[in-house]
Amino acid sequence: MKKLILVFLFTGFGYSAFAQQTQKILEKTNIDHFYTCSLDLLLDTLSINYHLNIVFERDSVSKFDIAEHFFNESLKFVLNKVCSENALHYWTESDGTIYILQNTDDLARLKQLNRLKQTRLGNVKPLIEEPKAPPMHYLFSIGGKVIDQASGESLPSATLRIRNTNISTSTNTDGSFTLFNIPSDTCVVEASFSGYQTDYIRLNAKNINTELVFGMYKALNTLNEVTVLGKKSGVMNTDTKKVGVLQLTPASLDKLPNIGEKDILRAFQLMPGVGATNESSSGAYVRGGTPDQNLVVFDGFTIYQVDHLYGFFSAFNSNAVKDVQLYKGGFSSIYGGRLSSVTEINGKDGNHNEASFGVDLSLLSVNAFAELPLSDKSSLLLAFRRSYQGPLYDKIFKQFNTSTVQAGPGGGGGGPPGGGGFGESTTPASHFYDADVRYNYRMNKTNSITWSFYNGEDKTDNSRALQIPAFLSSTTGGINITDYTEYGNTGSSIKWFSQWNKKVHSNTYITYSSYFNNRVRSASGTSTDSNGNTTSFENGTSEKNNLQDIGVKSEWEWQVDNMFKLLYGGFGSFQKINYSYIQNDTSTLINQHNRAFSGGTYAELEIDPTDKLHLQPGIRDTWFQPTGKLYVEPRFSASYVLNEHYTLKAATGEFYQYMNEVTREDIVNGNRSFWVLSNNSNIPVSEAKHYMAGVSYENDKFLVDVEGYYKTLSNLTQYTIRQTGGGPATATNIEQDFYTGTGRAAGIEILLQKKLGNYTGWLSYTLADAENKFSVFGNNYYPADQDIRHEFKAINMYHYYRWNFSAVFIFSTGHPYTAPLSSYTITTPDGNTSTAFNISGKNSLRYPDYHRLDLSATYDLIKINGNKIGSIGLSLFNVYNHTNIWYREYQLQNYAAITTDVNYLGFTPNITLSLRWK
Repeated sequence: MKKLILVFLFTGFGYSAFAQQTQKILEKTNIDHFYTCSLDLLLDTLSINYHLNIVFERDSVSKFDIAEHFFNESLKFVLNKVCSENALHYWTESDGTIYILQNTDDLARLKQLNRLKQTRLGNVKPLIEEPKAPPMHYLFSIGGKVIDQASGESLPSATLRIRNTNISTSTNTDGSFTLFNIPSDTCVVEASFSGYQTDYIRLNAKNINTELVFGMYKALNTLNEVTVLGKKSGVMNTDTKKVGVLQLTPASLDKLPNIGEKDILRAFQLMPGVGATNESSSGAYVRGGTPDQNLVVFDGFTIYQVDHLYGFFSAFNSNAVKDVQLYKGGFSSIYGGRLSSVTEINGKDGNHNEASFGVDLSLLSVNAFAELPLSDKSSLLLAFRRSYQGPLYDKIFKQFNTSTVQAGPGGGGGGPPGGGGFGESTTPASHFYDADVRYNYRMNKTNSITWSFYNGEDKTDNSRALQIPAFLSSTTGGINITDYTEYGNTGSSIKWFSQWNKKVHSNTYITYSSYFNNRVRSASGTSTDSNGNTTSFENGTSEKNNLQDIGVKSEWEWQVDNMFKLLYGGFGSFQKINYSYIQNDTSTLINQHNRAFSGGTYAELEIDPTDKLHLQPGIRDTWFQPTGKLYVEPRFSASYVLNEHYTLKAATGEFYQYMNEVTREDIVNGNRSFWVLSNNSNIPVSEAKHYMAGVSYENDKFLVDVEGYYKTLSNLTQYTIRQTGGGPATATNIEQDFYTGTGRAAGIEILLQKKLGNYTGWLSYTLADAENKFSVFGNNYYPADQDIRHEFKAINMYHYYRWNFSAVFIFSTGHPYTAPLSSYTITTPDGNTSTAFNISGKNSLRYPDYHRLDLSATYDLIKINGNKIGSIGLSLFNVYNHTNIWYREYQLQNYAAITTDVNYLGFTPNITLSLRWK
């Protein structure tokens, strides 16, 4: 067994103060000396002379010889130099101990050897100082904050607990906490947070009356320990007291596979209950819901378009995000205006202590950020991303615009597509960008002002040329398809945070959001029949959708005691939406110009009558001006801890949505959607009711979680086209209008996770059913567009020293769709004639099963002091190049349908370089 040497010095500082003291010694102590000895003897000398706790393996370190003259160099410089010259690293733990490492994964083993050595020698001493006096105060409350020691950034959802008791709590979004009924002023408070070393503070008669600040030190990035549920120590976590809640730490996203760069929304798609097969959207398809039914809030304002580049990038730059929470259903009364789920995103405040910078480069985009301390009270964060049109970018656009083309028979058309396939010619052109700015000003210890700004935009040109094949009929010719789309978001907020006392704090926002989506699509060309007759044709559509949302809200939290917490507040907003849909430059089919004011209040009580039972009743009421009605939404959730392994949980609630992204059915070119406001006539306020229940089992190594849900939906809206008249032979016109329907969704989600070790990951399976019923399509329920009956995901991660390997396999049954069966001639609203389809039953057909395998490998770049300064990553998307269909387009020509399968990406490699510096 290798020998272990330790020089241990016990002092009376608080736990995190050990590391601060060690860092001060390293930076302030200068050495002017000539050393000629082995490295182990040099470390012995430094330990004794400067009272440092240094742990290393003598057998490994003694083989290195040192012959160096240091001329008034800092001790930190000395350690850096001797370690770098001998391929070693050093790491300072929060207890002040310095570990000398040959590999970063040696840390856990050295710490264990250190403990065994001290136990054998009888030198084990507590790192937390013993009480200096007998207890003087009992059953009092304390408050404070948890921050990153290096940057000063607040850490939300950190866990605080009183040692040897059941008293615990979590920090809020601003990193603040309050604990009640503390047994005595000699207790120890413990703070823990994912990716950080645990910190402790011994209470005394003096500090219980001050703000307790936990300065957390980051943990060395070693074992890939990912916890999805239960204890908050991994990439994704949840609160066991709440149902269907996922919490994500963007800093840990590099442990998960990705296509281009770290993506906070796509990471959620790897979990059960969140659809993962829609590559064309980062939007959340949660438990049978659609992306517009998922409320996405960034620093208090709403984001309406959540992705870039066909969904390969989310709208959110992970370098500008501090934490993310996804509520999969039955969510708190704090949130409203959506039927399905909520995604809450909080931006970084920026580094308060020193300037830091970073850049991420890939074959798709460049991503740069800067965090700047402007003064001792203010900080600024700037982040910017932009795509560039390299080989991989072209591949993505060619994949979506060069597709398998088939033709149905001529004459009466009809029948399933048949015949051979051929490619379209495409000149892809597109780009996106987004920018984030966040300014934080701390007026004093209890008040701060934060200004947040976001802007993002996409421009795509999907124009292409389609040659009419000779086997279609006796005609020849071509079709030129023009397809331009641009869309974007702008959002901003001003937040005032105030800690009124230990028990009460508030966040008050003024918010602004805007969104636009403009698309022009047309088809033109000529066809020549066998007699030499040439016919010209041209048709097209133009869509414009823009939205503005101005609001104010105030959210209050009153921690009455350890048993009761009251959440309450008020809100008001003004929305304006315009949408126009014009066909052939002459017929305005839709022309919506709506505005609405809404406002209301909410209240929610969190009750913990015992350390096992948690109850959370709430209510939200909203007055909506267009209907003149007050909408009341009761909510309730509960959880019960059966024992240390089993937890039961349940939730229910009523939810209303006043603004919807309505689907405009387009069987020929693919469905489109647009935002509209509910009114008092043909677009009603949507409603949903949730019923959820689950059970989880957790031990040190594994987690099994099972949840079931059932949702009913009413007053859903869809815009569609239907013929009027006696049938294909006598039809004279078409009718286009908004239609109202109902829906229902049910499912069971199973998660099995391995939490610890070099190999981690999880398996998930979802059995689900999402159905809608619109009278225009018949009297029976049919599969909703987003319905997926079976979905299986296998996430595998393996950590080997600085390497992180991952493999993700996803399988699901196909999405439903509607197809044309036969064609006929109709008269359009502008008086012209055109060919239209008789179609199959609504969503009666399904695309083939979806499946793919993604692989990735990431190598961490580590400084001599153990801090991560970047990474190099290789990702392989859809490794075995399986063809997955996105949707089908149908082009009418001479009573025949040319069918185009628009496919998702095939095999796609990507390389990403990330660098960080200060």
